[in-house]
Amino acid sequence: MIYVIGVVLIGVLLLIYMWIEAHLNRVVSKEIEITNLPESFDSYRIFFISDTHNRIISNKVLEKVKNQVDIVVIGGDVMEKGVSFEKVRQNMKSLKLIAPCYFVWGNNDYEEDPEQLEKLLIEERIQILKNRAIKLRRGNEGISLLGIDDLSTDNASLEDAVKEATEETKILISHNPDIKQDWPDNSGIQLILSGHTHGGQIRLLGWGIREKGGIKVVKGTTVVISNGYGTTTLPLRLMAPAETHIFILKRK
Repeated sequence: MIYVIGVVLIGVLLLIYMWIEAHLNRVVSKEIEITNLPESFDSYRIFFISDTHNRIISNKVLEKVKNQVDIVVIGGDVMEKGVSFEKVRQNMKSLKLIAPCYFVWGNNDYEEDPEQLEKLLIEERIQILKNRAIKLRRGNEGISLLGIDDLSTDNASLEDAVKEATEETKILISHNPDIKQDWPDNSGIQLILSGHTHGGQIRLLGWGIREKGGIKVVKGTTVVISNGYGTTTLPLRLMAPAETHIFILKRK
């Protein structure tokens, strides 16, 4: 009987821990070196948040990044089936108060009504990067910010986005990090920001069904994979804590 009670108690404590890990409000700061980064963009700061899903962005996160970043990059999956558009709008209103916002589509963003979501984003002045690139300016210098549609669609085109990129420094937003598997050697992209995997969300003995968040170099390109801020299916995480990021660009 004592053994059963012990097992149940451990199970309850584990579930509490997993719930806490899924609802953390971490903002992880990291410097990223970029070759030939324009001098005026040295120490340029990007707030990156991905996979909010059903979560409301906490004021704890918003206060940590307020007046600390130059732009906000939203890496997709701002919703999923069953998430209200009112909740998405609340999150977008919060983010746009921080800095100009740029968004790419995630697979779950297509589950409800993508036309309504697009309308909402436009109304909230969130700039959508769908197989296109824009120029970020500082003085007379610039860098290209590219975004592609989610790889689960038939519309994702890195080629189209690269064609619009006019600057030597190119940063790509792709919800799905699998873009790195078909990375063209001549793309000239130095940094990719992605999410999607949730870090596996629940990992056992270091193993998860998807890749854990982190930073690595693939074919000379720095690839960031975020564990993401929200969860899907279950509001639980284990060994893949919720996170958002401030990336500080540095000249290499």
